[in-house]
Amino acid sequence: MPRDATAPGASIGARILAQPFSPVEVIPWLAALAVFFLASDYLALGTSMIVMILFALSLDLLTGYAGIVTLGHALYFGTGAYAAGLLAKHGWSEPLTGLVMATVFTAIVGTLLGIVLAELRGMASIMTSMALGLIAYEGAKNASWLTGGDDGLQGFSMAPVFGVFRWSVYGHTAFLYALAWLLVFFVAIRILVASPFGLALKGLRENYGRMQLIGAPVRRHVIELYAISSGLAGAAGALSAQTTSFVDVNVFSIDVSAGVLVMLVVGGLGRLYGAFAGVIVYMLIHNVASEFAPFYWMFIIGAMLLAVVLFTRGGVMGLIDAMRRTFMRKQSA
Repeated sequence: MPRDATAPGASIGARILAQPFSPVEVIPWLAALAVFFLASDYLALGTSMIVMILFALSLDLLTGYAGIVTLGHALYFGTGAYAAGLLAKHGWSEPLTGLVMATVFTAIVGTLLGIVLAELRGMASIMTSMALGLIAYEGAKNASWLTGGDDGLQGFSMAPVFGVFRWSVYGHTAFLYALAWLLVFFVAIRILVASPFGLALKGLRENYGRMQLIGAPVRRHVIELYAISSGLAGAAGALSAQTTSFVDVNVFSIDVSAGVLVMLVVGGLGRLYGAFAGVIVYMLIHNVASEFAPFYWMFIIGAMLLAVVLFTRGGVMGLIDAMRRTFMRKQSA
């Protein structure tokens, strides 16, 4: 009898297969490669999208899968960005190990804060996370001796990837470097959500109280989730710093936290590819709208978010599912 893929002793391969795979899933990755080969003028935008997709995935674990809403997730993004930037500025310019160290450092910060945030629920959790983000923003802004303040952290560059692939203004190395890391972390997230821990996160989202009543280690799960989610957000921040050789103090701002939450809502919460869809739609509309209406692009974004909330269920991914069901019904009729 086949072993349950979600059982604690199940293999990594079994956990990957526990998530239903569709050939359609290769489309985002093929699209990314198409951009690299056919639209090289947009590699900078594409790299920014990849960074934000990873950031959105980190928040999706917290909000989409576990139901913990936060307005301070930029705290971890900024921590990872400054950690990678400061490492490079002070001599550690090797990108791979620099990103790993920034990720681990941010995960430690997330764990420590998670010990406090795990005690809070609802509005208290939202407001506390937002307050922590504001404190980090003001701290970074005033600690100009460390962060560069309003001028940002600059004057650093990264060593070639594997000592071979040099960074250039054209962005080829940056794009593929970011895409490779996104693939690695995406596979890890896919394994995670198919594991018993991933099922526990969904249980927290559906009924937090019942999870406590059945004796699940709820507090431990939440702290572990903060560690994982913050680490992934830190990795996204580190990618941003390494691919741009610059870190702005605004990486800690509430606009970044709110923006990535909007991207998730637009794409679809609790869906692995919701982060992909939401980031791509949001950033494309942002770029097009800000070009034609530089002072009113937020109005267009707000209208889009309102339309998603009122007329679709589950964001872009929910709309795609609805269209697919309609198509299947017509085919079977």
